[in-house]
Amino acid sequence: MRKPVKKTNEKKKSHIPFRLNLLFFIVFMLFSALILRLGYLQIVRADEYRAEVERTERTTITGSVPRGEMYDANLKKLVGNEARNTITYTRGKNTTAATMAEIALNLADYITMPSVSPFDNPDSSDITIRDMQDFYIAMNQDEINNRLSKEEMKLSGSESYQAMLEKVADEDISDFSKQEKVATAIFKSMNASYSLSTVNIKNQDVSQEEIAKVSENLDSLPGIGTGTDWVRTYPQGNMLKSILGSVTTESQGIPSEKVSKYLAMGYSRNDRVGRSYLEQQYESVLRGTKSSIETETDKNGEIINQIEKYSGSKGDNLILSSDIEYQATVEQIAKDSLAKREGMSDRIYMAAMDPKTGDILGLTGQKVDENGEIVDDALGNFSQVFTMGSSIKGATVLSAYMDGVLDSSNNRILDRKLQFQGSKDISSIFNRNGAIWMNDITALERSSNVYMARLAMRMGGVRDYTPNQSLPFDYNALIKKQREYYAMFGLGTNTGIDLPFESTGLLNPPSQPGNSLFEAFGQFDLYTPLQLLQYVSTIANDGVRVAPRLVSEIRGTDSKTGEIGALSTEIETKVLNTVPVSKDAMERVQTGFHQAVHGDQGTARAFFADAPYDAAGKTGTAQASKYNEEEKRNYPDELVNLTYVGYAPFDDPEIAVAVVVPYLPASSSQRSNKENLAAARRMMDAYFKTGEFDEKQKNNTETVEELQEAQNSSEDAE
Repeated sequence: MRKPVKKTNEKKKSHIPFRLNLLFFIVFMLFSALILRLGYLQIVRADEYRAEVERTERTTITGSVPRGEMYDANLKKLVGNEARNTITYTRGKNTTAATMAEIALNLADYITMPSVSPFDNPDSSDITIRDMQDFYIAMNQDEINNRLSKEEMKLSGSESYQAMLEKVADEDISDFSKQEKVATAIFKSMNASYSLSTVNIKNQDVSQEEIAKVSENLDSLPGIGTGTDWVRTYPQGNMLKSILGSVTTESQGIPSEKVSKYLAMGYSRNDRVGRSYLEQQYESVLRGTKSSIETETDKNGEIINQIEKYSGSKGDNLILSSDIEYQATVEQIAKDSLAKREGMSDRIYMAAMDPKTGDILGLTGQKVDENGEIVDDALGNFSQVFTMGSSIKGATVLSAYMDGVLDSSNNRILDRKLQFQGSKDISSIFNRNGAIWMNDITALERSSNVYMARLAMRMGGVRDYTPNQSLPFDYNALIKKQREYYAMFGLGTNTGIDLPFESTGLLNPPSQPGNSLFEAFGQFDLYTPLQLLQYVSTIANDGVRVAPRLVSEIRGTDSKTGEIGALSTEIETKVLNTVPVSKDAMERVQTGFHQAVHGDQGTARAFFADAPYDAAGKTGTAQASKYNEEEKRNYPDELVNLTYVGYAPFDDPEIAVAVVVPYLPASSSQRSNKENLAAARRMMDAYFKTGEFDEKQKNNTETVEELQEAQNSSEDAE
């Protein structure tokens, strides 16, 4: 009998471990999450990420506009702008050198450029070996990298690039094709640009054919464009050109010493700015308002579109105070005078201004260069310094009045030779060994050195004189006092002219008491011709010192005609100070100046007494400084400077003049040279349109040469 089988509920165990099942489950969950995430990105945020891929950025950049122009008082153009076709390049944000080199190579198919290499002509090459190396590296970066050693590959910055330059062999660049040479020149200009800045690739001699070819292929030349540029022109040639100043080129851009200032004012580094004189002084007026261009760049920083939002506006125009016809006449007078030069007298400076307003009416300097040619040196009027001699005696007399050592009760002084211990003798040319009583008026008329020296002694506290005496006063304190008084007239200080870089003169360090006496008649400190002009203008203007000005008005531009527009700003006369002296004292000095021209013994009588206008003035002769700072050369001691200051009409002055003729031989022949007076007379005649400058009476007027002959026959009274 079989035994019954025993039943059980136990399940058969699985052969797959639990941990493996858990792993499968985790993997399943991860894949599920990934699928859900991909679905979320592709469905929910698809538009957002598509926009990110296609993202662009809009940036506003500025462009240059023509500078304002310059005109004379009668609105004749002195400085203008000439429009020129131009090929431009605007650099993207992340544009590489390789990309620019490729664009340059493509552009070289459509334009020509000055591109003579140093391998073709070392003496007149337009591009340098370094330019060619830069282009080669940009076009062959992988090849250059392969030439670098492991150590060189680790370098960075300028050291890395220097290593690359050294790997460019001459044979790599010496056989550049014509297209590659042109591309090198183009790349050089492109490489000078900054991110989102525009530079001119070519702005000279751009043909219409080049404009057409480039315009047709802009799609293949990213960043390249066409437009109009401007350059400065000078319709009157070189007249006043040094005073008008110059503008930097695009490659020069902002001067390094002014980068921070100009960048803060919204300039770009490659902007053309005024570099000197009027162009620099009035930069804020002439610069204009830049154009505004909205630039669209893609995600790589490449420019894909540009829209002009504002075309910009030309700078305002300067109206100068001078009449170009009078200016031309003054320049010719200076050249005529210099043609009669003697010895080392190689220059002349002449300037005229309205003493009431400060308007510069005419200003010139002419000198003989190393080739014997007469060249412009108008800048010398406010940059060169000279001993001016007796011309400054009016300031000495008025200084004595202000110092309280001269008045109507004690203005008589005996003119006789002065002899002091440790100092040169002082005497007046017209009275070497005699004794003549003089007052302030006759001292100016006859030009007494002794009178001025005695006034300086009074200012130093010494009234009595004994031959061979010492000078017991603090000469440093006296010189300081004299200079403070002279500065009230513009001598030895800034004149305030609307130009940069003005010299304040040369104030010599005193070494003995006698220096202060020679200072009193213009034989110690050195001044500029412009300071001399301001000094005499202050006397002509009853003691009111005004700043000389070259610009009298600022005008806009007519938007319809492009010509000079309405008045924008009228430059007001700038009063610097009023000399604190009595009206009576000022009138006595003015009378002394009048007597110097009209008095029986006036030093300028032979040249001005018969003038149809009533003039006043003062002559000067001074020993020239033996060292010319500008040219770094020594002159012999026996040289003199001849000067003249004057104004007219006497009762209501319209014009004041200053003439400086330096470095004449101090010999007997010097007595016959009166070019300071001859040139001044012709300046006055030209202004009043009289004498040789009056066409109606030209044939009946006594010539300046005849006046000079008359003066030559008389005793030198200076």
